[in-house]
Amino acid sequence: MTNPIVITNQDILHQLKLSCKLPEIIEQITADHIVKAAAVENGIKVETEELQQAADKIRLANNLDSAAQTWQWLETNHLSLDDFEQITHSSLIFGKLAAHLFENKVEEYFFAHQLDYAGVIMYEVILEDEDLALELFYAIKEGEISFYEVAHQYIENIELRRACGYRGLVRRRDLLPELSAAIFTVQPPQLLKPIFTSRGIHLILVEEIIQPELDAQLRQQIVAYLFAEWLKQQTQQVTHQLQFDSNQQINSLYSV
Repeated sequence: MTNPIVITNQDILHQLKLSCKLPEIIEQITADHIVKAAAVENGIKVETEELQQAADKIRLANNLDSAAQTWQWLETNHLSLDDFEQITHSSLIFGKLAAHLFENKVEEYFFAHQLDYAGVIMYEVILEDEDLALELFYAIKEGEISFYEVAHQYIENIELRRACGYRGLVRRRDLLPELSAAIFTVQPPQLLKPIFTSRGIHLILVEEIIQPELDAQLRQQIVAYLFAEWLKQQTQQVTHQLQFDSNQQINSLYSV
């Protein structure tokens, strides 16, 4: 029988240091402090009913359909009920602060960046050989083979192959510049000539161009984006100031 292994908090901290993950953890801790301070400053509070609803969403997101599954999940992640409540509370505070700071700035941002939110319904096959890409392009144009047959033959990813290269709705801002420049100048449905990017040679079938509409889902996305950018800036400023002190403390604990 082997002796039990005792893992201390210092062991965990030391391993985080060796794995080069401390900067990431420090950034997360700093962001949490910034959000909590900003929430207090802006008078944001969490009601009991909101806390329960948020907890239900977290359980749903983690497929925790029963109390037993929830307890097992907590145990696996070394979390207590108080920890779970803290996770729930933090997620609520983040969401409420984001809405408080940026909900009234959504329209202004959307209209200033409207083109970025145009979308395309598209199918895509990425190849490595230029001659093959051109050969397949002309074969599709001549009706010798369909785009979907090409996708089945040349896409390696199983799920993408099963979907015949279907990418769904892709926002213009999420496309490589070379692709967006070609896609949003055509009249769909249309097969584009092979496009060269750093990822390879793209065969793209444009099915539909979707004009941007500021619906509820897009509103949430813009709020989340603006908040993430704000929090990144705030965190970078603080972590830059604290970096030397943090490293000094950590090195003094684990000097060799």
